[in-house]
Amino acid sequence: MTGGMSAVVWAGVNDVRVEEVPMPEVPPGWALVRVACTGICGTDLGIVHGKHPRARQGLILGHEISGWVEVTAPGGPPEGALVVAEPLISCKDCRACREGHSHVCARLGLFGIDAPGGAAQFVALPTSTLHQVPSRVEPTQAALTEPLAVAVHAVSRSGMEAGDVVAVFGAGPIGILTALVARHEGASHVVVAEPNARRRAVASDMGLIAVPDGAQLRDMVAELSQGDGADTTFDSAAHPAVAAELADVTRVLGRVVIVGVYKEPAAVDLQAVCFKEQSVVGVRVYTREDFRTAIDLVAQNALGLDRFPVSVYGFDRISDAFDAAATGSGGLKVLISTHRDEAT
Repeated sequence: MTGGMSAVVWAGVNDVRVEEVPMPEVPPGWALVRVACTGICGTDLGIVHGKHPRARQGLILGHEISGWVEVTAPGGPPEGALVVAEPLISCKDCRACREGHSHVCARLGLFGIDAPGGAAQFVALPTSTLHQVPSRVEPTQAALTEPLAVAVHAVSRSGMEAGDVVAVFGAGPIGILTALVARHEGASHVVVAEPNARRRAVASDMGLIAVPDGAQLRDMVAELSQGDGADTTFDSAAHPAVAAELADVTRVLGRVVIVGVYKEPAAVDLQAVCFKEQSVVGVRVYTREDFRTAIDLVAQNALGLDRFPVSVYGFDRISDAFDAAATGSGGLKVLISTHRDEAT
């Protein structure tokens, strides 16, 4: 296909705009996807604020992508299929890649950061990155697959067991999704700490236990665990104040899982980690298996994501979309759609 298209472009610090750009080239083994929705996440906000070390001005943003195959390639989903993109770019040569752990590639990249992303009318992607989704799934829910895969991976890595008392710091999209996956995997109680009242309300509406204003997560998990503390604690907040609490909230021989990405070193009570013999686990994106599990959870509506609050903005309100994502004034997840002219 030739001609031009509209795309969301990072033009400079705090400057994101819709521009007309050339249609993407489609190399052999790649497919062309007509984009339905693209999510805005914290990484995108970091790029817009000029704080991402790899992003370059002129980048087409977006790595949480749903859409329909416009032009297929051998071995890929058929034309017209609803798909989601697994946006990781690995080198295939480093030790992690050679040993089958390409999600922690030494030179890991993502479409929407290191290559043109999906906040456009069309995006070209390798067929290996595309996963078909049942057509009954709404594209807005399909666009939640990528962040959900992060949550699936976090719970998988955690060693969480059925019956665990689970603590989650942070009720942003990843925090809520992690809490929902933990509950789905059999946690007896999932307690979420979040300073923002709107996000606490989302947690409660999704059937999770939200720590009330003025209360402490430590006290609530202690009450639910006969004073022991959380069996498994997920840090989706990545805030220094949270890092200082992780060991205290978690029981002896418990598990601490770092899901959020810290921008700088933070103080952790390593003496408590040592004396309690706690396990501390890092999480980075997801494996292909995690991504497929996330698709199944979306397709089956196993987590009740039809109640997950999203706001959808058209290209004509792109500044509003990024403002809503940055301030939390929109839905828990803000989506950009090429087919909407107004926010919903």
